[in-house]
Formats: sequence, C-alpha cells, structure tokens
Amino acid sequence: MGGMNRPSPHAERRERMVVMQLAERGIRDPAVLQAMRSVPRERFVEPGFEDFAYDDRALAIAQGQTISQPYIVALMIEEARLGPHDRVLEIGAGSGYAAAVLSRVVAHVVTIERNAVLARAAGERLAALGYGNVQVVAGDGSIGWPGRGRFDAILVAAGGPEVPSALKAQLVMGGRLVMPVGPLTDQRLVKLTRRGEASFEQEDIAAVHFVPLVGEQGWADGPALPTPRCF
Repeated sequence: MGGMNRPSPHAERRERMVVMQLAERGIRDPAVLQAMRSVPRERFVEPGFEDFAYDDRALAIAQGQTISQPYIVALMIEEARLGPHDRVLEIGAGSGYAAAVLSRVVAHVVTIERNAVLARAAGERLAALGYGNVQVVAGDGSIGWPGRGRFDAILVAAGGPEVPSALKAQLVMGGRLVMPVGPLTDQRLVKLTRRGEASFEQEDIAAVHFVPLVGEQGWADGPALPTPRCF
C-alpha cells in the first residue's frame, strides 16, 4: 500500500533532470526551474521514446526536426529574463515542449512553426494538455508575426546566418531576443536587448548546434509559405 503514493518514474526522472542537468549547471531562476519541473517532457517526444525524454540531449521528432536538450530550453528561457505578464514569441514550435514551458512562466505565448504537420500536432497536443495560453501558428518564423504587435521577448529555436531584421522590429523597447546565429556548423547562442528604435545590445551566451532557420530571412530552402494559419 505504501507504494500507491510513490511518484511515477517520469516524475522522478523529471526531478533528477531539474536538479542535475539544470540547477547544478547554473540555472537559477525559480520560475524556470518550476516550469521545467511541471511540464511532462515525455508527452512531447515520439512514441516509444518516452524513457529517453529526460536524457541530457536533443531528441529527433517527426518531420526531421528535434526537441531541444532540456538544459538549452531552460538556458534560453532564463536568458530572456521573463516576467509573469510578458507576451512571448517563439520561433520553431517543434513538438510544443518549449512553448509549454514558456507558458508556465509568462502570460501568453505565440509559437510559429514552418512545418504545418508539426504545427497542427503541436496545437492539438498543447490543447489536450491544458496549455490554454499558447497559440500555435503555421508560417515563416524568420519574419515573425508582422502586424500582431510587439513582444516582450522572442526565442528562436533554429539557427540563422544573422538575427532577422523582422524579428528585431517586433521587440518592445527593452525586449530581449535569444537565438543561435552563425554558420550551420558553428553557431553561437546570442541575446539581443532592444535599447532604441534601431539600437540593440548583443551578448554572447554559448556555443550551440540547432537545426537551420529556414525562411525569407533565414536560410533559403523551398517555396514561399502561404499565409500563416493558427491551430
């Protein structure tokens, strides 16, 4: 009978991940740690890979994309210096995991995914799990979401040759953008803080390796996307 209240194996792995992969490596923001502790990463990986959900690495998901390493997700969110009333734009929804974590930290998340199949699946998954403050959009994330106002922070889960000017323009004054930048084989995670209409302060965070940011202001590949659609 004593085992009836024992946490599930996934909950135990999640707690170990938070302690060993995040806190012990310098993630300090209590809101970020609690969000990573609360989101079931095993629900965002491919079927059959649940036991690997809390490994210290990225995992492949559908359509040739990846779910980022837990530490990188936490690092990017912490570096964005988010508050509970913030409105955040994420580029590269993937399976929806990072958006789910963000949704536990901020008021509203818009996440854009170029691949419509992934966007629809992420939207359905997030809705089913109760993440009601996340909006999933299928479209070209390299140009953000023009005409929908500015964001307190933008997180880009794909590497581009430079930070797209369209994304810079969608930051509020004082807004933060965190993104991998550089050649496909030699990316640096950088943070931009908007100081004026055309002035940005840039900080270098770490060496990283992400899938490429494909689109009008990223790496060129394939035809132009149709008008963005929400899921």
